[in-house]
Amino acid sequence: MRKKVTIVGAGNVGATAAQRIHELGYADVVLVDIVEDLPQGKALDMLESGPVVGSDALITGSNGYEETADSDLVIITAGIARRPGMSRDDLLLTNMRIIGSVTSEVVKHSPNTLIMVVSNPLDAMCHHAYEVAGFPKHRVFGMAGVLDTARFRTFIAQELDVSVEDVQAYVLGGHGDDMVPLVRYTTAGGIPISDLLPKETVDGLVQRARQGGGEIVALLKAGSAYYAPSAAITQMTESILLDKKRILPACTLLEGEYGINSLSMGVPVKLGANGVEQVIEIKLTDEEQAMLDRSAASVQELVDVMHKNQAENG
Repeated sequence: MRKKVTIVGAGNVGATAAQRIHELGYADVVLVDIVEDLPQGKALDMLESGPVVGSDALITGSNGYEETADSDLVIITAGIARRPGMSRDDLLLTNMRIIGSVTSEVVKHSPNTLIMVVSNPLDAMCHHAYEVAGFPKHRVFGMAGVLDTARFRTFIAQELDVSVEDVQAYVLGGHGDDMVPLVRYTTAGGIPISDLLPKETVDGLVQRARQGGGEIVALLKAGSAYYAPSAAITQMTESILLDKKRILPACTLLEGEYGINSLSMGVPVKLGANGVEQVIEIKLTDEEQAMLDRSAASVQELVDVMHKNQAENG
């Protein structure tokens, strides 16, 4: 019997992730969106690609959650993008309400599922979903680090003119401009990039990785990245469904690891059939720890705004 994956949000990120997962062939997919007939139409289109790509997996669209019952994994991409004149807090609180509502429905219909949050601002939304779900922390996590790391690896491979497969890297912290690419743990063919590139070049690559999403938004003029995000979602999904136990950067609730308490942040984790099966703690330099602390403070600010809003509105 195939596994069941639900994707909430049939926009570019959600629909492209649904297509990639459907093409793998070993999970049935339910695509959910509030727009009438949109997920049904996209799902039918993908289903009809099955004979061409060789996938017998089912993919269905829905405007409700009944069809999602007993999902093994639910991926939440729903939410709005920041619009002109909208403050960061406006975006935060609007998406908080959306994520809270979606999470409540998910828990009601799939009480044993794992939840992967993709909506932005990622770390805050992941933290909110964890609080709403009431699940053990290993069952609620967020996708950002795989994407941020992929961007960093891409830029390094281009700079060195080598295969992306030979470049390994880690990006920790919040999904934003203060994320923490760990240069000490970044290698090409096992060789530290600091041995291969001058410091100013490495610093430039770090900065480009931090602003990777913004660079794409600026080029597109309307909309944001979705091909690389959907690929990152799929890599995490494979590690879970196939119980591969890959060590990948993901957003998870920290309880003392890296000196951070009761906050969801991006760190290396072991990702398997049970979700986040282990937080991998690596020793940081004082400078790296300071950068991670700054990133944590930025995420904490957003969580504090959400908690204040909830207190004021009951």
